[in-house]
Amino acid sequence: MQARWLAALIALIVVETATACSGGPGGDAAGSGAPAASPKAYDINPVARDKVKDGGTLNWGMSGFPSQWNVNHADGDTVEAWSVIGALMPTAFRSDEKGRISLDRAYVTRAKVTRTTPDEVVTYTLNPKARWSDGQPITWRDYAAQWKAMNGHDQAYGVFAGSGYDSVKSVRKGANDHEVVVTFDEPFGEWRALFSPLYPRSANASANAFNTGWVNRIPVTAGPFKVESLDSAARTVTLARDTSWWGDRAKLDRIVFRALQGNALVNAYSGGELDIFDAGLSPTAYDWGKGEPTASVRQAGGTDFRQITLNAESGALSDVRVRQAIAVGIDRKAVIAADLKGMGWPVVPLNSHFYMHGQGGYRDNAGWLGAHDPARAGRLLDDAGWTLTDGVRKKNGTELALRYLIPSDAPVARAEADAVRASLEPIGVKVDVVTVPDADYFDKYIVPGQFDLAAFAYAASPYPVSANYGVYLDAATDSSGGKRDGKRGGERSGGNEDKQWDANLGRAGSPKIDAALFTAGAQLDRGKAAAKLNAADRLIWQQATVLPLFQRPQTVIVRSALANIGATGFYDLRYADIGFTR
Repeated sequence: MQARWLAALIALIVVETATACSGGPGGDAAGSGAPAASPKAYDINPVARDKVKDGGTLNWGMSGFPSQWNVNHADGDTVEAWSVIGALMPTAFRSDEKGRISLDRAYVTRAKVTRTTPDEVVTYTLNPKARWSDGQPITWRDYAAQWKAMNGHDQAYGVFAGSGYDSVKSVRKGANDHEVVVTFDEPFGEWRALFSPLYPRSANASANAFNTGWVNRIPVTAGPFKVESLDSAARTVTLARDTSWWGDRAKLDRIVFRALQGNALVNAYSGGELDIFDAGLSPTAYDWGKGEPTASVRQAGGTDFRQITLNAESGALSDVRVRQAIAVGIDRKAVIAADLKGMGWPVVPLNSHFYMHGQGGYRDNAGWLGAHDPARAGRLLDDAGWTLTDGVRKKNGTELALRYLIPSDAPVARAEADAVRASLEPIGVKVDVVTVPDADYFDKYIVPGQFDLAAFAYAASPYPVSANYGVYLDAATDSSGGKRDGKRGGERSGGNEDKQWDANLGRAGSPKIDAALFTAGAQLDRGKAAAKLNAADRLIWQQATVLPLFQRPQTVIVRSALANIGATGFYDLRYADIGFTR
């Protein structure tokens, strides 16, 4: 479990201008607790297919160029890889802008839970027209091969996470090659998260094929587009309409992905070489886009959220009262305003650890911990024995001073840290902002727990339990051999020395939180799952190790004539529908 969750951490954590992807739709419940000022769910200029022109080339700017094109590999889970693979590979399910899911009938015509006892069984009926670009049909064997690669049993496979696949007991043939029977060895409500995207069995046939077979190449596809060329030296991928595609014919002739850095993206757009690029959190690019007559600046709530982690194993923060005091002592709106200055984005705090604004399961679970309340913070610190002396909190002669860690090449992080310090110093808490090299930030400081406070982003997902489970899980193992019983939420046995926190960087947990997460993950009814997950969320707020700030915006510069593309949020692009309106 530890290796899988630490690998998943790389996919979950996001620093400053980067973004993370955790694909797949998930459970929504009726109604929404989102505030009236919720950010837009998506902004893509939706246009009916018959209003989109046939033909044309879309030039798509990217900030990075992957070498690994297997997005199920730890090195392949990048925004850039997902943007390309989305046009090429099968998915069992797709998400809309609110994280609601539906079958992708180009690949799967039916999928349902066909048995719940003694084991949960899901049966998929595959579209018999679906074929790989090498002519092979897509069958149950492709599903079985991906499960075997992703379930974590063979550590030679460099998977980014085993969540979900490690709950599967078997994948076998049903009534024919186009029926897949998946049996789980424990209840798994978010079963729709699996097999999206699906890779051919050749990609999963061996660890070597999985790890290296898609490095600097995309050998097999099954989507509305196919690979025309991939040039790692020129950092471009050209996709062409696949005339063998059995679904809706792609509107565009080609999509050309080109990786450029910094101002080169703006310059390439100005020179007519690009039609779309992600502006990140750049006020300069935002202002330029607003003044560019050919462009639309499309903004929507993104698929990650900024947060501040409090290390519960570090000094004074081991006392939950101190952590709660820090949580209510920080003026979150001031911090958010510092982060989003010049971005034209509303200052709306996020009050859930699992759901984003607009998702059906979103509820404000923060309670009193979501309000900036310096007076309450002072009382909590008094109760914890930290008395205010000459403007500084002290206990047994020691000052309450916290190390706030930031990466060296992140100006936004500095402004954010300064806002946190300005909030806490009036209540007597000293904040020392410590800058460390970008390359060392996570590996040498955050993951080992060498910090008091740190801010970064966590990925959000339409599958909120499986995407975030390890972030809040209690310690899993210790040097004396105590460990969970192997099931999610299982009890530990043995000693408690040398705790292993996996992806839980706040380094605190409880059996109650584990049990609530396990119960949420086991629910097949998505409304009930959301209720259970919100119960877990309330417990996590009280623990005060992860303080959500805001759902980060996606800001995309797009040619105004482009339809069905832009800031997508949870919406899975329908690549066949993308095109120009004039």
